[in-house]
Amino acid sequence: MALNIYDSNDKYYVVGSKFDISQFNQPLVTERRDKYSFPFGDAELVEIAFSGIYIVYGDMVVKQSRLRIKSFDEPDMVELHFALAGGGIMENYLTNKRLDIRVNQHNIIYSPDFDGMAEFDTGPHKFFEINFERSRFVDLTSESSTLLKNFAENIMNSRPVELSSENLPISLAMHSCINDIMNCQFTGGLKLLFLQSKCLELLALQAQAFEEAAKKTNTSIKSNYDKDRIYYAREYLLANANHPPSLIELAKIAGINEFKLKQGFKEVFQNTVFGYLGDYKLMRAKELLNDGSKNIKHISDELGYSSVQHFSSAFSKKFGVSPGKAR
Repeated sequence: MALNIYDSNDKYYVVGSKFDISQFNQPLVTERRDKYSFPFGDAELVEIAFSGIYIVYGDMVVKQSRLRIKSFDEPDMVELHFALAGGGIMENYLTNKRLDIRVNQHNIIYSPDFDGMAEFDTGPHKFFEINFERSRFVDLTSESSTLLKNFAENIMNSRPVELSSENLPISLAMHSCINDIMNCQFTGGLKLLFLQSKCLELLALQAQAFEEAAKKTNTSIKSNYDKDRIYYAREYLLANANHPPSLIELAKIAGINEFKLKQGFKEVFQNTVFGYLGDYKLMRAKELLNDGSKNIKHISDELGYSSVQHFSSAFSKKFGVSPGKAR
């Protein structure tokens, strides 16, 4: 879908493609890859359309932090939004709604038209979106969870809405699904089948995450500061995945006590600190094996495993096949 973005001189530039509604309903996959260079930044986008679904993802480098954005007369879509890198704020003057974009967070959004202001962190951004045609989304969720059915009711009444006022962290299962879509090797009808199944899987994972979050009442994370520290601990842990700190060291680095780190990490990411790290390393190993540029020993060493045997055992336990067979 196309956005009109205005620079500081009020000159506008079109980012994205103007897909015809017929392209959303065709049986085969339409895919476009484009690069853009503007005074306010550069972008590289991939756009995929098929069967009432529109996928768009890419990388942006923002040079001007505050931008005016308009989008009108686009197909009526429900957006599954994933912020993979970078952050900011988008404020829609038409609805008086403000969307906070934070790295590694997701939400489901319905906002037919946009006319407002965006403030982005300068530097690199990476995002991923799946957009369902409104009628398709309503049909899919008509017999699903209470949360999604209430959300769909707002959509049917053309009310701009978010599934939750609070974004949630992107789980490793979601990251894996997103990577599968971006690295899809299928063609023709099999590509259509694969992409449809992965889009529905992501929708189900999001709905489950928000349902579970709605049930929680007693939490050890009482403030935004505590939540920020948990996110910082995660980023530090992954940046040092090969030689991770101990729990005591990580708590000191994050600026919270060890108990709050352990409890808060499990609340936010539904896993223990080192359980999350182990899953992350194995997901990364899967990506590297699919890439094919490194041998198994190199991958094992790069990810900090004590031996190839230890790596192979952990990988087999997680995925049910050995690294060699997975490749």
